Amino acid sequence: MGRGRTALLDIDGVLTVGWKPLPGAVEALRRLDGDGVRYVLLTNTTSRTRRSIADTLAAHGFPVGIEQVLTAPAATAERLAGTRCLLLNSGDIHDDLAPLRLVDDPADAEVVLIGGAGPEFGYRELDRAFAALRGGARLVAMHRNAYWRTPAGLRLDSGAFVAGLEYATGLRAEVVGKPAGAFFAAALAHLGVAAADAVMVGDDIESDVLGAQRHGIGGVLVRTGKAAPGAPERGDGAPDHVLDSVADLPELLARLRTG
Repeated sequence: MGRGRTALLDIDGVLTVGWKPLPGAVEALRRLDGDGVRYVLLTNTTSRTRRSIADTLAAHGFPVGIEQVLTAPAATAERLAGTRCLLLNSGDIHDDLAPLRLVDDPADAEVVLIGGAGPEFGYRELDRAFAALRGGARLVAMHRNAYWRTPAGLRLDSGAFVAGLEYATGLRAEVVGKPAGAFFAAALAHLGVAAADAVMVGDDIESDVLGAQRHGIGGVLVRTGKAAPGAPERGDGAPDHVLDSVADLPELLARLRTG
């Protein structure tokens, strides 16, 4: 197919901040449609279901349906279907987690499942997770993002808590969302394309861009969201491309198609 005709796009910090469209984002996706570019939204967002995400984006004018939204929680539910999970997450995603068996007692848990951080991540909840892990449960994280951007600035995400539980127990978390190879592979399979024919567009240099590049997908960093000027510098590699915003993506893909 050739690179420039398929894109995987992050949502938060790329298309929206606080679920409000970033300048030029709606127009960019509409132009991708007009140019015949196929795309899916590949997100670690753990605060909303796929349906809620699709409906919210569509209400703002994005040409997106639920079939184009692939989330870490949905991938986790498929990966752990039938497993007894002690869930620690901020936001209501229970509809997407229906294949799991959610439990309250740490002694019943086969897996401690960490989603996105928020006020629910207090000492009592983390200590219950610690008890379950000490009792033999596995540690699984939907992602291990360090932070995300809100209209009020950067906010701490669950990566710090995952690292703390790893430190306390000596375990290593299995990560299901980005930058896990299986999550990228699922997006490519959904589109029916090879890694070499796709680019990943994100604001997280580690999870989005370098993670994609490690699996043969082109990496495009946008200088919005987490990567906006003034954000902490992260990452141990260089993106294939850097854009000021997703508004510049259609021109980049057009150059890749003809280059």
